[in-house]
Amino acid sequence: MSFTVTTCPLVEARAPRADLYDFTVCCPEIARIATPGQFIMVRCGELTLRRPISICDAEGDLLRFVFEVRGAGTAWLAERKVGDILDILGPQGNGFTFDDTSQPAVFVGGGIGIFPLLHACKPFGTQATVLLGFRSADLVSMLEDFQAAGADVRLATDNGTAGHHGLVTDLLRARCDEGPVSAIFACGPKPMLRATAAIAEEWEIPCQLSLEQRMACGIGACLGCAQKIRHPDGTETYAHVCSDGPVFDARVVVW
Repeated sequence: MSFTVTTCPLVEARAPRADLYDFTVCCPEIARIATPGQFIMVRCGELTLRRPISICDAEGDLLRFVFEVRGAGTAWLAERKVGDILDILGPQGNGFTFDDTSQPAVFVGGGIGIFPLLHACKPFGTQATVLLGFRSADLVSMLEDFQAAGADVRLATDNGTAGHHGLVTDLLRARCDEGPVSAIFACGPKPMLRATAAIAEEWEIPCQLSLEQRMACGIGACLGCAQKIRHPDGTETYAHVCSDGPVFDARVVVW
């Protein structure tokens, strides 16, 4: 595994809502080699363990990541200001792989799983359909970013306060009914990913899933983020989301 440990300045810091932070750093060492679906590990003050955060976008020298405050580490990170220096390790993990970006593809995201899909959908432009699921309208974010990338963006909320009233996978099934889909890429909660994989199997559409898993080291040393997978010969073993993933072919994931 090849990665860089570097320090870089925070050049933009926004807070779309009280617990959500959108940061951009000038980090050419990582931004220029990052591929969609990879993540970074950010040192947060004096805490021993870095925090894993998905790469939202990378362009030129700039690296963007979006995160929610979930504990002491991300609370410390949320207090950083433009000009502060961050210590970042990355890019980490194996991201999405693309075949033909001129063919229609669908991106399915739920909750914080929507963030890495921006970098992923950009190569497809207007051929991308992006399906975003949230619990309610007040949690909706990044619609304009996906629209600016040229994607057809569709929204679902659990309580019906915005977009389709129901699951984001309802939108996936409807999109598959509409016409050809060359590939499905998804990131979000495990129940959403499991349902997405089932729909992809039903329609015989190649599908890649970015798994959300609690991590400690982020480099495959602690073996904490284990995920059971199935090999072509039917045997089952454990892979690790940080080093073998976070992206896996949906067909190998054992739920």
